Amino acid sequence: MDRLFLPFTPRFITLTLAAIATLVLVIIIAGTGGSEIVWWFCLAAFAGLSALGVHDLAQQRHAILRNYPIAAHLRFIFEAIRPEMRQYFFESEKDGAPFSRDRRAIVYQRAKKAPEKRPFGTQYDVYAEGYEWVHHSMAPNAVADADFRVAVGGPDCAKPYSASIFNISAMSFGSLSANAIRALNKGAAMGCFAHDTGEGGFTMHHAAFGGDIILEIGSGYFGARTLDGKFSPERFAETAANPQIKMIELKLSQGAKPGHGGVLPAVKVSAEIAAARGVAQAVDCVSPSRHSAFSTPIEMMLFIAELRRLSGGKPTGFKLCVGHPWEFLALCKAMLETGVYPDFIVVDGKEGGTGAAPLEFMDHLGMPMREGLNFVHNALVGIDARERIRLGASGKIVTAFDIARAMALGADWCNAARGFMFAVGCLQSHSCHTDRCPTGVATQDPTRQRALVVPNKAERVLNYHKQTTKALAEFVAAAGLRHPGEFAPAHFSRRISSHEVLSLAESYPALERGALLAGSQDRRYADAWAMADAQSFRPKP
Repeated sequence: MDRLFLPFTPRFITLTLAAIATLVLVIIIAGTGGSEIVWWFCLAAFAGLSALGVHDLAQQRHAILRNYPIAAHLRFIFEAIRPEMRQYFFESEKDGAPFSRDRRAIVYQRAKKAPEKRPFGTQYDVYAEGYEWVHHSMAPNAVADADFRVAVGGPDCAKPYSASIFNISAMSFGSLSANAIRALNKGAAMGCFAHDTGEGGFTMHHAAFGGDIILEIGSGYFGARTLDGKFSPERFAETAANPQIKMIELKLSQGAKPGHGGVLPAVKVSAEIAAARGVAQAVDCVSPSRHSAFSTPIEMMLFIAELRRLSGGKPTGFKLCVGHPWEFLALCKAMLETGVYPDFIVVDGKEGGTGAAPLEFMDHLGMPMREGLNFVHNALVGIDARERIRLGASGKIVTAFDIARAMALGADWCNAARGFMFAVGCLQSHSCHTDRCPTGVATQDPTRQRALVVPNKAERVLNYHKQTTKALAEFVAAAGLRHPGEFAPAHFSRRISSHEVLSLAESYPALERGALLAGSQDRRYADAWAMADAQSFRPKP
């Protein structure tokens, strides 16, 4: 008896009603001779719903559709629009991940030269744990020129580069569209700051407007590889000779997926991408998780020296998300043993972005930027090499405060990826890996990326950079300083409870110059230093 009434239960009533309506409409049309077109439209709609319901009952992939034919499709519809509903209707100014609405808004406003001032006081709870602030001076300076720069290039560098302290972080053509790359590079050219190619390599889109380029070499050696995927000195030298390329960056890892290698989903590997990278079209382009050109810290230092030689003496360094402390200290020992020092190191935090990564890697692998940056800074101080090696930092850097804080912890300059993506139109739709980016930023679909108008977006890239460095200049002046490089940890405070505050100097204690060489007993470094081996990335027993 229960089965007899099953079609009239809440689970199946939608299908039952659709079937009854279809039957009634068939009878009506037969009785009227089919003269009214409206009945035919209604019949098509209800017959379609009935067919959908029967299909739902028969399919075996989704249990909820078998139990709630037709009606359960609402669940999938609501799930599909859930991010947009939250973003547009339910998020507060401080909500949203990985970037809150107000942090996205400040980029949009600066990029468009729209008013960016806020009324009525801060929306932060200044007594909540984690709140941070910078100390101002009772005798602030006049606001100086905002074109802050840093010279990159050690004693072994023949062609040092004067870099802006705010640059475009590594984002490959492939992950981003051709129009996005062109807009970013044109903006960099107009603003005299640098544009990192990402591991996808230097392409015609990076060359279109002549903006300064940081050439990134990843474990896939794209643009500098042999047919079997090994490093090709000849191809690298040919590319690196381009005068537009100012620095060479060896990528060991990136923050969002350290130890995994880059991932470009098959749906985004177009014919153009395949040709540029030297890989198969419409197949996942996955970089190896480690380099084949070296296997020990000493070999890595020698490889950096070779990259510098092949590039004609351009500043050469490496980028990493810090992992095992002894591994970075092994690199430090290799520097001492070989006498080869990188010109710069970029520390990428695990909070950094990516087009595609496994959830576990993105959420729980790697050291956050502040801890990684401070560790690398102290380690270089500890081997008395900090003055010859510049440090870059990347990882959720969007505002002048972000730049100032990173520089206080040891950075000489900062890179931003998602900030500049917002400047060219990114909406944080979380669709980078699907090739269905709604604004044409992270897609290879030509019909989607045509929406991104290069001259207009390039202007916004320039505006965002200019307005952010201007805000930084005002910040520097308010603190009584003349250059953001003068920021120190003591200038910043962080609330650790409702009634306790620590300065960043207390949270991130400094290591004395040459302390590791002298045999420091600081347990943060001493144990890892003892484990570090210049001959291997594995720790000493």
